[in-house]
Amino acid sequence: MSIASAGRVATGAGAGAGAGAGAGRRGAVRAHPAAVLSVIAAGALAVLGLWWSGTPRVAGLGDWLSGAGRITGLLAAYGIAVLLALMARIPPLERGVGSDRLARWHAMGGRYVVGLAVAHTLLIIWGYAVADGTDVASETVTLNLSYPDVLAATVAVLLLVGVGIVSARAIRPRLHYETWFHLHFYTYLAAWLAFGHQLSTGSEFVASPVARATWYTLYLGVAVVLAWYRFLTPIRQALRHRLRVDRVEVEAPGVISVYLSGRRLDRLKAEPGQFFRWRFLTRDLWWSANPYSLSAVPRPGELRITVKDLGDQSRRLARLRPGTRVIAEGPSGAFTPGRRRHRRKVLLVAGGVGITPLRALFEAIPAAPGDLTLLYRARSEEDLVFRTELEEIAGRREAALHYCVGPRYQVGNPFTPEVLAGLVPELAWHEAYVCGPAGMADAAVSALRAAGIPPRRIHHESFEF
Repeated sequence: MSIASAGRVATGAGAGAGAGAGAGRRGAVRAHPAAVLSVIAAGALAVLGLWWSGTPRVAGLGDWLSGAGRITGLLAAYGIAVLLALMARIPPLERGVGSDRLARWHAMGGRYVVGLAVAHTLLIIWGYAVADGTDVASETVTLNLSYPDVLAATVAVLLLVGVGIVSARAIRPRLHYETWFHLHFYTYLAAWLAFGHQLSTGSEFVASPVARATWYTLYLGVAVVLAWYRFLTPIRQALRHRLRVDRVEVEAPGVISVYLSGRRLDRLKAEPGQFFRWRFLTRDLWWSANPYSLSAVPRPGELRITVKDLGDQSRRLARLRPGTRVIAEGPSGAFTPGRRRHRRKVLLVAGGVGITPLRALFEAIPAAPGDLTLLYRARSEEDLVFRTELEEIAGRREAALHYCVGPRYQVGNPFTPEVLAGLVPELAWHEAYVCGPAGMADAAVSALRAAGIPPRRIHHESFEF
């Protein structure tokens, strides 16, 4: 294995520059993941209580099936509201929980919601068929044509199943990010189609004005949050900050940096390690907003992102012209120097394009001389991005910088507890930040845990939304 080191060059600057830049926005509100999960669970319990209070005496198979259908339907309807809220890009959630974790919650919750919606549909049809003494096919036709808003709700379930299919692990990687992203907008249509059915046929709401008002409040609240943070806020920021492309520079083969200028960018309150969803207003790119991390500490009047050629959209960025207008949604992400720290020593582990946010953290995260280490994994010397910048930062901050360069068959596995412990003295006493391709990040996280760093001190950001 070949691991080269550069750094711990004392220049007298110490940690002052990095620590000052990394002070971040300590006063920003951050939601704690456990608190968010507790609120979601409390809401689910309230839904169960609503079902229980509105359930009459159950007698016979038809009632049992219909009762099971009602509870799965209520939970599915509540789940849709929760899924939309998780993806509403609410700043306290984005800063405290993190976009990648929210996306994982959303994906896992989506599978439950689709399952509950399908179960609700089948159980209600079956229960009503048993109660009416008819077959399932006839009851399906009767429900869709005779009950108010049921046909719209059936379409909503089919839309949810379709979105679930395109999000399956076997299919999702085959779709362009933009295609998958825009197909997800059908979830909004599904929520709208199903809402009327809930109130017009749900016995819990028909008999209780309080329950109806609560449900309206839940859905209208989520709709307002979505409209504000996903649609109105980006427009407001675009008008306020007037972001434009300043220049495009080549960093490495297939890797470019886009420098953006604008007005009052400090009011964006962006932190190193965060990302924006960028919409470049050209003929080919205006319709798609893609997430890219800041690759440098935000400076007065300037932001920088660095993009690797991974597809049509990223390839077109290399042809951006100075002056191109830009709409940026964000900042997003909890992968920041302002998050809670448990240890003063810091280890940054980057793989491939994962160096992008970690380069900003390497410059900004508070750490004393000798307490900061960056391990950078790349396939070849040509794939090393920001090499000059990283070595300058390492010298200025008296930090350790290690490269692991070469194909796997030559360098072996750099992410084992033994290798990491040999590179980083007192490894178990570090706070670790990991960013890179999924396989590399999983291996690094596993090795760090095996080396004695508890999960609460390993911060991981995924590129898989």
